Amino acid sequence: MHHWLNIHPEVKTALTEGKALVALESTIISHGMPWPKNVETALQVEQEVRNQGAIPATIAILDGKCCVGLTTPQIENLGKATDAWKVSLRDMPYVLTNKLIGATTVAATMRIAHMAGIRIFVTGGIGGVHRGATQNMDISADLTTLGNTSVAVVSAGVKSILDIGLTLEYLETLGVPVVTLGQDEFPSFYSSKSRFRSPLRLDTTQEIASLLQTKWSIGLEGAVLVANPVPEALEVKPELMEKHIEAAIDAANASGISGKDLTPFLLKYISEHTQGESLAANIALIRHNAACGARLAVEFHQLAS
Repeated sequence: MHHWLNIHPEVKTALTEGKALVALESTIISHGMPWPKNVETALQVEQEVRNQGAIPATIAILDGKCCVGLTTPQIENLGKATDAWKVSLRDMPYVLTNKLIGATTVAATMRIAHMAGIRIFVTGGIGGVHRGATQNMDISADLTTLGNTSVAVVSAGVKSILDIGLTLEYLETLGVPVVTLGQDEFPSFYSSKSRFRSPLRLDTTQEIASLLQTKWSIGLEGAVLVANPVPEALEVKPELMEKHIEAAIDAANASGISGKDLTPFLLKYISEHTQGESLAANIALIRHNAACGARLAVEFHQLAS
């Protein structure tokens, strides 16, 4: 597998010396936010990781390689690219073979992080079971990857455009521990509340690091989903967001938008119709997650060393 990896020298040194590392996805750069906010946010997220004593490793596919750790020019090019693929697991062989520009989703980023030996991954929100999945079977590959890839995922929950209840049920079926940091209610991405009770609760990243060590040391493969609620002062109220989500879904259906194009369409629609409030919350929560994930990486490294 290392033939397919291009590891940034700083990341390679950190792996060799056993330093704490945090993997970061790249679809947030190419498909999640507009230019130049996408690049600004990506660089801010990397700095949040550094501020907590860990090394960031933003992941993408470039020139036929799985790149683990990007330079600033690479991040800028990815942010400006209009032809970047949104790469999930099924797309990886095609994008690698044809040496296309690929921004990695949660599933692809997890897999590449695991290939490189990185245990902690930070994202905004994971994909899951889409609303209406009983008819259209639209279920993200993020979930099956969580079931079979031993990387902890720090997020603000699942994206609120999804069916949160069914997503939690699916994660239970896959045997994925879902633990919310510091509260009993599972968050809903833009909001700290969702009306769904979290399956598990722990109050410190040190406790979560111990859970990770226990899970993997007893031979249980697969991820742990760590839900880190967005601070209430920065959230969008769930009842307001729900109105915009329903309108966005109606607009997507009317335009025939589906598959991998659906999530970017919904996020763009919601951002435009909340006067950027959802974008501001998205930026706040990914930075908040980065700081949390970096602390978790440092504490997990201390336990493992």
